[in-house]
Amino acid sequence: MKRYSALLVLSALFSSAFVAGKGPQEPLPAPSAEWPDSLHNVWYYTEGLKRNVISGDTAQARRLLREAIRIDSTYAPAYFALGTDNLAASPDEAVAMARRAWTLDTANLWYERNYGQALLMAGRYPEALERYRRLIDKDPADPDNFRLLAALYEQQRNPYMALVTLDSAELRFGRIPYLSAMKRRLLITTNQLDKAIAETREAIDETPYDTENRIVLASLYGLAKRDSLARAEYASVLAIDSANLTALMSLSDFYNDRRDFRSLLAVNQRLFNLDEMPVEEKIKRFGIFTSDNRFYREYYPQVNTLASTLAIRYPKDPRIVELYGRHLINSGELEQALTLYKLHLTDTPPQETYYRWVIDIESYLQRPDSVDRYVSEALQLFPEQADFHIAAGNIHSYAGRHDEAARVYRQSLRYADNDSLRGAIWGLVGDAHHQRAEAVLKAAKKSGTTETSRVRAAARKAMKSCYDAYERSLRYHGDNALVLNNYAYFLSIDGVQLDRALAMAQRAVELTGNNPTYLDTQAWVLFRSGRTAEAKKIMQQAIALDGHASTELLVHYGDILHALHENFLAESYWRKALEKGYDADEIARRIRILQTEKAENATQAPSPTETPHK
Repeated sequence: MKRYSALLVLSALFSSAFVAGKGPQEPLPAPSAEWPDSLHNVWYYTEGLKRNVISGDTAQARRLLREAIRIDSTYAPAYFALGTDNLAASPDEAVAMARRAWTLDTANLWYERNYGQALLMAGRYPEALERYRRLIDKDPADPDNFRLLAALYEQQRNPYMALVTLDSAELRFGRIPYLSAMKRRLLITTNQLDKAIAETREAIDETPYDTENRIVLASLYGLAKRDSLARAEYASVLAIDSANLTALMSLSDFYNDRRDFRSLLAVNQRLFNLDEMPVEEKIKRFGIFTSDNRFYREYYPQVNTLASTLAIRYPKDPRIVELYGRHLINSGELEQALTLYKLHLTDTPPQETYYRWVIDIESYLQRPDSVDRYVSEALQLFPEQADFHIAAGNIHSYAGRHDEAARVYRQSLRYADNDSLRGAIWGLVGDAHHQRAEAVLKAAKKSGTTETSRVRAAARKAMKSCYDAYERSLRYHGDNALVLNNYAYFLSIDGVQLDRALAMAQRAVELTGNNPTYLDTQAWVLFRSGRTAEAKKIMQQAIALDGHASTELLVHYGDILHALHENFLAESYWRKALEKGYDADEIARRIRILQTEKAENATQAPSPTETPHK
């Protein structure tokens, strides 16, 4: 034993020397002359506790306590203090110090409890289990020893011994709520539901007006599939307290497990009216109810009531305004959503999100004057927000002022704070230049001057600017699917860099999970590359995914079929596109070509007396 004490002292001295090596330390104070030598250890111990409790200087407290041990290696209080969690340098040191204190005074229950706690903190559960077994024998009057021993049995995957321990505690102390709750949980874990129900009933008999036990009993009936009893117990709790948050939340879980969604939503209507339920939990639940579109549609009236409840109870909470606005948009009530967001534009402080929604909805409703007004207001309030500058560029783009749109988009780059956004903006610049090229050709076509060199030069210049902008966009964000798709399509129209165009189109499809529009681009690049059979297969997939909605896809498929001499099907798809609103002149031009080819083929057919060439 003396050798062990010496080792501890040497360890303490070594630790002190190691810390000292990091820099000079404050010298330890010395006891005053009135303290006899035989009590110096007590003085250092007392000073150490004062440094720890009053000053919070744990480092100096440890040094003082170690000095007390150096003076007297059998001074148990100092070991005890160093074995506590806040003074030990590590969990293992806490165990060593606590063990030493206990071995020096095995009759001291404080020391033994501290030893057990140190073992728990160090994660040495088998040793802690043995220690708490001893503590129950030596200190059976402390119910916390039973709790910890039961928890250790459970941690060691021996729930039945944990239950035996809790039964012993109940015999000794009667029912203690936290031990009873632990016992019920263990009974459920070991599938002893009937016993758990009986335990809870007994607890209710002792305290009949304690709603907590009744809620537990209701949930246990639910676990046991005794639904009528569960409902009756929930009803009895709510008869006592109709606004009992715990009971309503438990009842909500009960109906959710039964997939009784109408009852679930009815209970949540009551929950949403409770101030005790945090608004964060209400928002979370509403998000769950609206995450599945089929559920959203089927139970729309109940979900709408929940949304209205939140909007009425929290009219100024930005999270609720956003939630209710999205709900109105999802319901198709765009005008109501727009009115809601406009009402909140004067909130203090102003919210960027409200302006974004107003601008987006007004844009969707094609009201350019209103969009212009709210974009201007947003820029005055939030001049460094890139998306409002982009919205200003969009206004010019919609109005056909493509050069001005490109200029405003480039100006928004100074407010972009990441490469992904910079890449997206350069993509918009490219789109504006492409629209400029199309506008030049369209105007020339309308005036009958399409073939002039000046028109062609202006269109080529705009497309060169488009390609330059796309190159910049991809340098910032190489996986911008929209830019990859557009760039690939325009290159295929020009008939240049077709291998690169195909690689970009394929990447756009990979990034978007077979988007029909991007599949159309991939097919069109293959078609322009002379790989018509491959293009047909891709276009079939695009048409199927699109559900014949896009006239552009129908026309492209018809063109590919025509190139494969499947003329009947080609004309059929062209006419479908015409029925859906595609340019009548373009369809008429294609059909004229088809009819001309039919006539030419008819004149070249061999006469009945001729033998056709094989």
